[in-house]
Amino acid sequence: MDLRPASPLTPSAGIVPAPALPLPLTAPPLRRGSMVPRPWHGLGAALRSAFRSPDHPEDAAPRIVAPWSAAAGRRRRGLLALVLGSAVLATVVLQLASPGGSLLHSGLFALLFAWVAAGCVTAVMGYRSLLRGDPHALDAAGTAGQPIAAEARTAIVMPICNEDIGTVAAGLRATCESLRSAMQRDGVPEVFDVFILSDSSDAALREVEQAAWQALSATFAAGAAGDAPAIRVYYRWRQRRTKKKAGNVADFCRRWGRDYRYMVVLDADSVMSGDAILSMVRLMEARPRVGILQTAPRSCGHDSLHARVQQFAGRVTGALFAAGLRYWQLGESHYWGHNAILRVEPFMRHCALAALPGRGGLSGAILSHDFVEAALMRRAGYEVWLVPDIDGSFEQPPPHLIDELQRDRRWCQGNLQNARLVAEPGLAGVHRAMFVTGAMSYVASPLWLAFALLGVLPWLAGGAALASGGALPWAALALWAATLALLFLPRVLAVRLILQRGEQDGYGGTRKLVASAVLEALLSALLAPVRMLAHSVFVLGALTGLKLQWKSPSREATAVGWCEAAARFGIVGALVAAVMTWWMAGKPHEAWRLLPMTLPLVLAVPLAVLTSRRSLGAAWQRRGWLLIPEESRPPAVLRAAWGYARPAAAPVPAESPPAGMRPNGRASGTALAWPGRGLAMAGLALAGGLTMLMPKPVATGGLSETDLAAIRIVMQAQSAAATPRVVGRTARMVRVSARPSAVGSRPARREATSI
Repeated sequence: MDLRPASPLTPSAGIVPAPALPLPLTAPPLRRGSMVPRPWHGLGAALRSAFRSPDHPEDAAPRIVAPWSAAAGRRRRGLLALVLGSAVLATVVLQLASPGGSLLHSGLFALLFAWVAAGCVTAVMGYRSLLRGDPHALDAAGTAGQPIAAEARTAIVMPICNEDIGTVAAGLRATCESLRSAMQRDGVPEVFDVFILSDSSDAALREVEQAAWQALSATFAAGAAGDAPAIRVYYRWRQRRTKKKAGNVADFCRRWGRDYRYMVVLDADSVMSGDAILSMVRLMEARPRVGILQTAPRSCGHDSLHARVQQFAGRVTGALFAAGLRYWQLGESHYWGHNAILRVEPFMRHCALAALPGRGGLSGAILSHDFVEAALMRRAGYEVWLVPDIDGSFEQPPPHLIDELQRDRRWCQGNLQNARLVAEPGLAGVHRAMFVTGAMSYVASPLWLAFALLGVLPWLAGGAALASGGALPWAALALWAATLALLFLPRVLAVRLILQRGEQDGYGGTRKLVASAVLEALLSALLAPVRMLAHSVFVLGALTGLKLQWKSPSREATAVGWCEAAARFGIVGALVAAVMTWWMAGKPHEAWRLLPMTLPLVLAVPLAVLTSRRSLGAAWQRRGWLLIPEESRPPAVLRAAWGYARPAAAPVPAESPPAGMRPNGRASGTALAWPGRGLAMAGLALAGGLTMLMPKPVATGGLSETDLAAIRIVMQAQSAAATPRVVGRTARMVRVSARPSAVGSRPARREATSI
């Protein structure tokens, strides 16, 4: 789909026509400041420096002992004890159930079981803190209504790169309108400036950006809305694009950072209410030792089935994980790179990022810069807080599986890069742990694959069955019970919390809420093996030095065509189908046991296509399934953003859609789509037929029930909704068309790089 809006200056596209502004008014006068990165020590030098006094002041920055520090230490020790205890106990039970297992097999199981247990314990503590409150957490309600001084100048920066500017401008306009109304209501002085920081390479698109900026600037200029406070809107195009988004923000800081006390960072799909922005500024004013304050954005804005599953999981179970992360981390929390506020002066002094030395995929510019910036801010003695109770922070989820995996590829490489910094001097222990868990979010997939292969290889070698197909022993039953508790307890507690708070009406009522939670769990389990395999490939690519093509995400979602899905997943599905056909021909009474792992891979092509369909998502929405409060009772800022982003009734763009695609982005029945679909189906049939001709003596053995149970257990850990995703950000937000009713048809979007 063409990224350029057909008519960006029409009111329906969210922009009011305005006369051209002189070029000097695109930005305020320069007031240059310094933001110099320090080179990294490297692993060897960092370990050596641990045994001597640090060389740099940042490595030994004095930290004020905060009231929450002792509580944080106790909580983290408790988390570690619970996770290690659960893993050890489960491994002992596994050994009792299958005493012939190898040490490597048991070690992998212990590691991966600990990973699942950490997510469950985090969700349980999140439930407890949301139900009873947390006396040590940062509370936005405590600063409500406090005055904001005129000296608290705040820049709202939105880095963009080759975006659909009509959609982006709609979200930014809604955010600024909400902020202006809140400022006028509370008597806040004119302390906010907005900067659109463009890295766009398309000259024609930059003209559209400048026209949109002029319209926004005129809309929020002094006197444009009577006596309402003015919000100055500036535009900056960076000719030399280096270090991507992190470099764009750093360039702003060097040019104008000295003019501002705070900086609110938005993504191109971010939407925030004025109350949320004012709450962040008030908290920063009240807590001068806070360097970064991160909200928990809520995903919404797409109609595809895939997006609806994600936004439901994020709204229900994700709330427990966010509160649980806050419970463990307190003032040493995450920064996700957007929908957050930063204290500019320490950010410029301490958070400049040097490139990682060396060659290959784990060197060069840091991709997941936000984790590293949070660690450097804390190293300098400033606190970093996650405040999930600030309402009015929104973004969009990926609209389909391919977009999600494209995003995950970049996150995978970025988190593996960050693991190189785990021994840097002066970092807080919790941020070192974040680097490890961030990498583990993706390394867990190839580890699970190795775990499964260790169980399957004896069978492939023609060995005898490890156990009979009789009843499960008590140890295996205990392992199953523990695993079910780990996997389903977060979902059960999340639904219970909504019912206890009386919020079920926002989810369609009690019955629809429970049914939606079950549907989300089933769909997440179906996609878990596909994610596992993709993440394994991403880890291999990052370690072997494959380069990423950085591409800005489309803000309008398009459905996945059969040909594209077959190109991505067809070969894998055919290979898995061949193996299953081979096994079933030799011993069908055992093959069914692996269906939970193999069937989703065989069905990856239709799963990717069907879950990307907006028609399916809209049909589920009409029935009240996977409904979230942002749909049933959308806040004013979202209604405004969706209304401004309604597609204009304009001529079709001059560029024709790609062959085989309709203008709406869906695959058509042309010469491209149907042969691709047929090729995928023919490949599956051919693979199955060939395997029928192969010798089958290797199928005389089988896996034990216990080994199969263990494999299924860890496979479930790959579900995005079953574990806390502490790998960076979520996705993005700004709806592409208006939604006329609470349960009506809606449009869609997502984030991308190229796989």
